[in-house]
Amino acid sequence: MKQILFLFLWCSGAILAQNSDVINDIKAHQSAQNKQFSTKGQSPLKENDRTSFKGLDFFDINLKYRVKATLKRTPEASFFKMKTTTSRVSEERVYGVVSFKINGKEHKLKVYQGKKLMTTDGYKDYLFLPFLDDTNSFTTYGGGRYIDLRIPEGDQVVIDFNKAYNPYCHYNENYSCPIVPRDNYVPQKIEAGVKVYKKE
Repeated sequence: MKQILFLFLWCSGAILAQNSDVINDIKAHQSAQNKQFSTKGQSPLKENDRTSFKGLDFFDINLKYRVKATLKRTPEASFFKMKTTTSRVSEERVYGVVSFKINGKEHKLKVYQGKKLMTTDGYKDYLFLPFLDDTNSFTTYGGGRYIDLRIPEGDQVVIDFNKAYNPYCHYNENYSCPIVPRDNYVPQKIEAGVKVYKKE
């Protein structure tokens, strides 16, 4: 009985420690975003907005929105021209489809790989996950949000919606941002990540 209790306490402690590490990583990610937005030459904000910037508004960190997903690759997919908020187009292909559950409901989203980034140092394994959900136009940007991923070695990948961010064109219309495909819609509220930007 003592051995079982010890094992339970050990497992509980390990899970708490792991969760603490994850939360600290998310906080560091948010701090890095705020630093970038306040730094001249790095911020997507217009200069007047940058000088009055006090920080992005985030949902409270919630680890239920950090999910393990199964990645089904689509190696036969061809590159296509993804529309953006300007006349520019972005050459992308569907790298695969990720399947995951949130609140007991299963979802599938397409993840994309950019042709240009495939030959760019530091981004050769980069994947792009744009998504829409039921918070859009209410607590989050109406055009949807993005998540950055890296190609995993196997077929499992962690998707952390706590790291979801807004397209730069939400802050400054001079940016050209890929438009989130309508079929990458999660039919529930993803109350995690960055909220809609409101000027001070």
